[in-house]
Amino acid sequence: MALKSTIYKADCQISDMDRGYYQQHHLTMALHPSETEERLMVRLLAFIINADEQLQFTKGLSTDDEPELWQLSLTDDIKLWVDVGMPDEKRLRKASSRADRVMLYTYGGRNTVWWKQIHHKLERFKNLTVINLPKDATDQLMPMMKRTMHLQASIQDGQIWLSDEQNTATIVPEVWLNFDN
Repeated sequence: MALKSTIYKADCQISDMDRGYYQQHHLTMALHPSETEERLMVRLLAFIINADEQLQFTKGLSTDDEPELWQLSLTDDIKLWVDVGMPDEKRLRKASSRADRVMLYTYGGRNTVWWKQIHHKLERFKNLTVINLPKDATDQLMPMMKRTMHLQASIQDGQIWLSDEQNTATIVPEVWLNFDN
């Protein structure tokens, strides 16, 4: 019998001073049986950073043809493709050809070797931005992980402050590649 995904809910009050975006989002996310809790929290953080009324979670790990998050236009063109982890160059090439913008969030502290091997191949993708979330940043997210989360997020000058009823995280993403200005 196959293992089922675990459902998580997050109510996020987002104040993004960098983009002038202020909104509350009620999110439902599925933790795939092969996915780590850290990865789920990185997906949530990626949503918060790119929050938009049209941004939505996809089938994720269970579908090779879709990113973790995407924002579609009214004609179903992909305006934003958001991936998480350390994908291969082929996947990022495909994403860059299909979407107006591609955001990749790496995390976990083991990604520097991957980056050294792939960064020269990715520099040709003019719509790709690669953001690294340091291990100490993602570690700060873990105490907030609950089946039902109530989070407040503030973004200013590229820094993210995320808090729940008991914990606060200060996250400073590292921009490794940015052609999307």
